[in-house]
Amino acid sequence: MHIFIACSSENEAVTGSTIITDSTTVSTYTAPDYADDYSSISSWDDRDSWNLANVHDPTVVKADNYYYMYSTDASYGNAHESSSGHFLYRRSSDLVNWEFRGMAMSGTPSWVLDSLNNIRVHYNLSAVTNPSYGYWAPCVRKYGNKYRMYYSIVIDNYIGSGESTSNGTFDNTWTERAFIGLRESSSLAMNLWTDKGMVVCSVSDKTYNSKVKGTGSGTDIPWYRSSTSDYNAYFKYNAIDPSYIITPKGEHWLIYGSWHSGIVAIQLNPDTGLPLNKFDIDDSSTWGTAIASRNYSSRWQGSEAPEVIYNSDTGYYYLFLAYDGLAVPYNTRVCRSVNVDGPYYDYTGKNISNDGGECYPIVTHPYKFNDHSGWVGFSHCCIFDDGSGNWYYSSQARLPENTNGNAYSNAIMMGHVRKIRWTEDGWPVVLSERYSAVPQTNITNTDLEGTWENITLNYQYGVQQTSESLVLLSDGTATGALTGNWSYDATDKILTIGSYKLCVERELDWELSIRKPTIVFAGLNSSGVPLWGKKTQK
Repeated sequence: MHIFIACSSENEAVTGSTIITDSTTVSTYTAPDYADDYSSISSWDDRDSWNLANVHDPTVVKADNYYYMYSTDASYGNAHESSSGHFLYRRSSDLVNWEFRGMAMSGTPSWVLDSLNNIRVHYNLSAVTNPSYGYWAPCVRKYGNKYRMYYSIVIDNYIGSGESTSNGTFDNTWTERAFIGLRESSSLAMNLWTDKGMVVCSVSDKTYNSKVKGTGSGTDIPWYRSSTSDYNAYFKYNAIDPSYIITPKGEHWLIYGSWHSGIVAIQLNPDTGLPLNKFDIDDSSTWGTAIASRNYSSRWQGSEAPEVIYNSDTGYYYLFLAYDGLAVPYNTRVCRSVNVDGPYYDYTGKNISNDGGECYPIVTHPYKFNDHSGWVGFSHCCIFDDGSGNWYYSSQARLPENTNGNAYSNAIMMGHVRKIRWTEDGWPVVLSERYSAVPQTNITNTDLEGTWENITLNYQYGVQQTSESLVLLSDGTATGALTGNWSYDATDKILTIGSYKLCVERELDWELSIRKPTIVFAGLNSSGVPLWGKKTQK
């Protein structure tokens, strides 16, 4: 049972929460002024003004004096299709202001079509010449003096006919497999990459000729799908959403997978970045070890986007997962293990690796503070640190439909970067407002007194959790959304309200028309549900 949750104290770097005593620094702070609704600057010609506009499935890595962010091919109005490349990227020196740099890949590597057709020939299928590609979810990490990018390319064509699904010619087969490839670079600033080819691809554990069409002699239909509403996928592990980690022992691992049979860990050769044991589509022992699933009995169980990190302060590996559909209900969960390949346990002690199931804590969830539309589709995260003990969460979040009268506003994907604090029993909590380099002056009891908005991020499919009023009175009692006595530990920046221990930071009130610094809190209740708070400015 987890009831009393406190956050650890750290020595924090400038990009984190160093205590600032210089009044000039505080008085000259300027809040970022870019709009959350970026529809007016969404065209390709306006890309130099995007900042964190059009971010989807980000990965962030630090190189020299910059943070580089790479992301999926996705943009409001498909503006990126005006370019001649793939995987949008940008960089920042402060995690707040981001310079759009273009595309990290100039064209589809030739090995993708070659590998696809080699597999098709293997199954006596005719070759395809011009498949429909999707470019998804890169992961970039530093290794020695180089950087490795693992990336997903999906094929959106039917297996049987080879026709693009966009042609509306459903042929009772599943869509083709996805591939994860590898590229290496010695300079992210120069954007020069060498492609190393295929790492893994989607694999099937089902009988190839699984249905006979018609009567008499008929025809075998490869990996039959009864209808487009049939979600019992032909593949066991889907080769998307790579996460790459080097353990303290120097082992290299790739974590990948999606909805269909869960998340897989496969060990890599450190020198090549390719599987330690040669990957073989006909040998299931080479596909990796299942480490998580929401429901092992279903091939449509709504979890994807694994991200694995190791925190040396806690001694755990953390596996972050995205749950549910990406447009609105998308939410983030986390579990942990003492081994990179599991078993992973959630906050309640559930063995997610062996048994699957709903995973807690929740990390992010659709939400809404007052005076703003709020955010939905808030997941597929990357987790990174600044080298000085400060951890950050980054993902996309979407505006709800009909924001500002725009029927298509749910396609607006803003990149979020948020600071992570860690509870004293080693669980991450993400702050309730985005990171914006607010000067960190000392917080006192008097600063905390007054009216707050409190959100309990309970899981509800497709529902934005909204705020309730919370008042911290000068006599040390709390009324409203949370009740009981309250106290504050200024050394560890812990606000206690009743039985709740809440991590406190100065951050920006992004919901105000003129954004101003405020104070926020984040913590967990006894069920692993986040409590988010923001002191109001009114």
